[in-house]
Amino acid sequence: MSLRAKALYTFQSENKEEINIQENEELVIFDENSVDGWLQGENSRGERGLFPASYVEIIRPRSNSNLTDCSLSPAGSPGNDSPYFPPGRNTSFHMQQSYDDDDDDDWDDWDDSSTVVEDEDPRRSVGANGHPHQSPYTNPNVHYRPKPHMERQDSISSSRKGSMVGRNLNRFSSFVRSGVEAFVLGDVPMMAKIAESYTIEMGSRGPQWKENPKPFTCSIEDPTKQTKFKGIKTYISYRVTPSHIGRPVYRRYKHFDWLYNRLLHKFTIISVPHLPEKQATGRFEEDFIEKRKRRLILWMNHMTSHPVLSQYEGFEHFLMCADDKQWKLGKRRAEKDEMVGAHFMLTFQIPNEHQDLQDVEERVDSFKAFVKKMDDSVMQLTHVASELVRKHLGGFRKEFQRLGNAFQSISQAFTLDPPYSSDALNNAISHTGRTYENIGEMFAEQPKYDLFHMLDKLSLYQGLLSNFPDIIHLQKGAFAKVKESQRMSDEGKMDQDEADGIRKRCRTVGFALQAEMNHFHRRREVDFKEMMQAYLRQQIAFYQRVGQQLERTLHMYDNLQG
Repeated sequence: MSLRAKALYTFQSENKEEINIQENEELVIFDENSVDGWLQGENSRGERGLFPASYVEIIRPRSNSNLTDCSLSPAGSPGNDSPYFPPGRNTSFHMQQSYDDDDDDDWDDWDDSSTVVEDEDPRRSVGANGHPHQSPYTNPNVHYRPKPHMERQDSISSSRKGSMVGRNLNRFSSFVRSGVEAFVLGDVPMMAKIAESYTIEMGSRGPQWKENPKPFTCSIEDPTKQTKFKGIKTYISYRVTPSHIGRPVYRRYKHFDWLYNRLLHKFTIISVPHLPEKQATGRFEEDFIEKRKRRLILWMNHMTSHPVLSQYEGFEHFLMCADDKQWKLGKRRAEKDEMVGAHFMLTFQIPNEHQDLQDVEERVDSFKAFVKKMDDSVMQLTHVASELVRKHLGGFRKEFQRLGNAFQSISQAFTLDPPYSSDALNNAISHTGRTYENIGEMFAEQPKYDLFHMLDKLSLYQGLLSNFPDIIHLQKGAFAKVKESQRMSDEGKMDQDEADGIRKRCRTVGFALQAEMNHFHRRREVDFKEMMQAYLRQQIAFYQRVGQQLERTLHMYDNLQG
């Protein structure tokens, strides 16, 4: 049920999921249970979104009085309704559970033009890169423990005194919402059993993900238009064949979209490549279908090459399940996965090697500068290549056609005075005109052999690069917590053991980010080498074909009388 609250401080939103609140403003709270220090509600201007729990006080009616006056209590502070302990009767959770149980929507009933929409549960928050993050506090299989008071700043007094590890909410908002802050501070509930594990090992370039012991590839072929409901709905089906199984399954774009959302939900600190864009109209045009297939292939290649993503149970289910009923069961099992967001950090096995956090921070800063520069460069190359495609399809084609027409006009003029006309010369000039018209058509056809593939690869990397600022933000937030906790320990405001725990968990985040950085660089070197080689080979073959046409035309003039 909704509650009224009063804003203690002004908060300026920095993300689209957040809203501005003003000091002393009256607010409506949709759910008293905060998620990692955030509440969802509505401000006095009717805007709905997230804001810090520590910035507001909930206005509670006094039940022991007939008067209508109210009392204030800190939002998110420990108590019977606190999210730090197992909730009792959580209405919204039971409603959501009922919704999940009643969900009989079959995998083949999804329309290709819509997206998988996460339920608008006020206990969900959004993590890095827009990753949805579900609150762990409603999971009955999780063991809960009270928060050490030194780790929290959810009460009015602590937020004013600053006598503990403070939360700079405006600066570290994605850090907070992703759940990584809760992990670093030791606030993530310990799981009774962790069934999955991902190992980070030391390589020649530093921390790296341990390779998938059973590597595989996957093909995507034969996009086919299909219909159902007697032709009312139309969609495209792709034949997806994993190499280690050899048995194809058939997937629509909606199934890829479902998998993509599960990946975002789970892998907070991994850059999940974006899916090819949606299109509201022209979805069944041949060019669009071919473009989407090419980009799905690149997306799948990145997935199968990633040591962590390729081992995800939901991904295996996507690649192998051909039975409708089993698909539904596996789909629900993936959607109820406990090891998501902050809990995913519990699955890491990190090396014993010592890493100085200052060295790690410097390396992360260097990678951040690299990402910014590469992102700018990829954008520039994308713009130039797109403009070149436009010229191939338009300007170059027209210019060669105009040149060809001009040669044809010369040939026609030479026929107008027959006694002085040379049929051989006229034919050669006319053929030259046709040759240049053909070359114009060759220019128009060429992008599908080289520039389109370059733009496909650049699009994949635009998505990967756009994820890293948020992921780096998580690590920078962890660094800040380490520095702040050590300062407080030096001042006697925090136990050294608690500060050491924060530092240790920050190491885990650091190892994971470095492993992801390492994987990105390794894939970048492979991908860009292949991209440039393929482009240059096609360019050479293209200009060789142009040269051959011109050479054949030139030979028509060899035996003419001068």
